[in-house]
Amino acid sequence: MQAFPDELSSREAWLEPFDWYREMRESAPVRYDPSRGCWDVFRYADVKRILGDDGTFSVNPRLADDFQEPERPEEGLLFETMLFKDPPRHDELRGVVDDAFEPRAIRALEPEIRELATDLLSDALADDRGELDVVDDFAYPLPVVVIAELLGVPAEDREQFKRWSDTLVESSSADDETEAFLERQQQAQMEMASYFFEMIADRRESPRDDLMSQIVTRELEDGSRLSEEGALGTCILLLIAGNITTTNLVTNAVRCFDAHDLFDELRAEPDAIGRAIEEVLRYRSPVQAMSRVATEDVTLRDAEIESGDRVVAWLGSANRDERQFEDADAFVPDRSPNQHLGFGHGTHYCLGAPLARLEASVALEELCTRTATIETVDADLQPVRSSLIYGVESLPIRYERSSAN
Repeated sequence: MQAFPDELSSREAWLEPFDWYREMRESAPVRYDPSRGCWDVFRYADVKRILGDDGTFSVNPRLADDFQEPERPEEGLLFETMLFKDPPRHDELRGVVDDAFEPRAIRALEPEIRELATDLLSDALADDRGELDVVDDFAYPLPVVVIAELLGVPAEDREQFKRWSDTLVESSSADDETEAFLERQQQAQMEMASYFFEMIADRRESPRDDLMSQIVTRELEDGSRLSEEGALGTCILLLIAGNITTTNLVTNAVRCFDAHDLFDELRAEPDAIGRAIEEVLRYRSPVQAMSRVATEDVTLRDAEIESGDRVVAWLGSANRDERQFEDADAFVPDRSPNQHLGFGHGTHYCLGAPLARLEASVALEELCTRTATIETVDADLQPVRSSLIYGVESLPIRYERSSAN
């Protein structure tokens, strides 16, 4: 299946898809794309309806008419996780880790996250070059180390985590050899499976005070525990979701704040950073789309969607819908109300939203504190190669250190 719509296949289009979204909201708010064999949905009300109706729009890809079972068992591990399960199974699986991501539990992590952010920035600013890469030096190692420590994984393995995560969410492109692309994904899946299988066996034998131990020992409603494959899939899901989204949230925030000359204002009023992050989640959502499968024939506007059809709900478009947001294409850092869909909606609302918000807030507060000026370096930005995740692979900035350093 082709991942990208033809209209977003170029680098420039995926960096700035918003004009196309606007065109689609007006001329084809629900349209069928024969090249990808799926429906695309662009308006806020329709996207919210799809995400909130588990009975009609399932997350289970196996229900799609064109679904093909993976040839290798490790390729289907994520299909057994909460990400691709409808209620009640979804709720049961989410319950295994839910309490670790409750707001109160996440708030307790703030001192640790702030210390980590400070250490990362100290290293990045140490040589006084006046330039750094937001992604490589800061936005990616921060959440990777945090989720690694939560799981009980040694932080020194974060380079492997980054490589595995990037490979698993990337999409094939027209200039990519399909066989080479599949080989990369299979290799990453096998390496990750082998790594986590060893950890799972160790925690079953000798549980510790970490999230991995909770995953393998927590009883489900029927008194059973997650299978080895179920535990592995959950770990992989948390690894990917725990760092990819936050990395791009922080990076997209720096892009937004610089483009709209907000850094001085945010330094003067640090409490405003939280509201500005909510606007980043709307304006440049780290997750641009979510996929569902129709479980029955349904009419959406004038489109007749049949049972088994795949439906792509474009969050990035919904969050720019003029019918929902006043002056939707403007970045308004204190926008209120701001009922964006950046973390989804309904049953599958992002489990890690409190953690992502905290990590982004701390990261951006510390970046503002440690610098006196920030501007992005004029560079040809390369978008993250994924049909769902939105961000850039690298974001060079030029800075002046603050007198507090």
